[in-house]
Amino acid sequence: MPYVDLTMELSERTPAYPGDPKPEISTLATISENGWNERRLSFNTHCATHIDAPFHMLPDGKKLEEFPLTRFFGRARVVDVSGRKEIGPECMGDLAGYDFVLFRTGQSKKAFQPDYYENAIFLTDAGAEELVRQGIKAIGLDSFSPDQEPYSAHKILFRKDILVLENLVDLDRLPAECRLFIVPLKLTEADGSPCRVFAEI
Repeated sequence: MPYVDLTMELSERTPAYPGDPKPEISTLATISENGWNERRLSFNTHCATHIDAPFHMLPDGKKLEEFPLTRFFGRARVVDVSGRKEIGPECMGDLAGYDFVLFRTGQSKKAFQPDYYENAIFLTDAGAEELVRQGIKAIGLDSFSPDQEPYSAHKILFRKDILVLENLVDLDRLPAECRLFIVPLKLTEADGSPCRVFAEI
């Protein structure tokens, strides 16, 4: 079966959420001087393609390491919302049998441009409530966030332990449904983590 990598590159040119530091990569050792190559990486837990755990915004929210591995793979529905003003319940349809919903907004086409954080399509509170009602494990989108301050849609999802994937890429390469795999780092006290995300189509 073919696979599609949905992961944004993590480099010094990776866009950082406004107010967050950009990733930094420095050289610790080189083959010519030390006999091996080694680099030091500095980035936050919500950098590049990453997953948000409830602890990201809820003081008593579940941490990422508290979720079983079975929460990180399953059947995904891909929903094209590009051109819409918002993502509401009318976008969802029947999600029975799906573990994940991936919203294709088209925002990732601007990922390495100055206007990446402008004119995004956001999830409404009613849309978040509909995802809760339909029992989704996690949502993902090819944008930097499903909502803006005060992050009410985030919190609606988090209160029901629904995870959030942000900064996905190449969702336009996916059919209407696929099998999704999410591979976060094994961190402790984790509010989130950069991760490798790919689909089997």
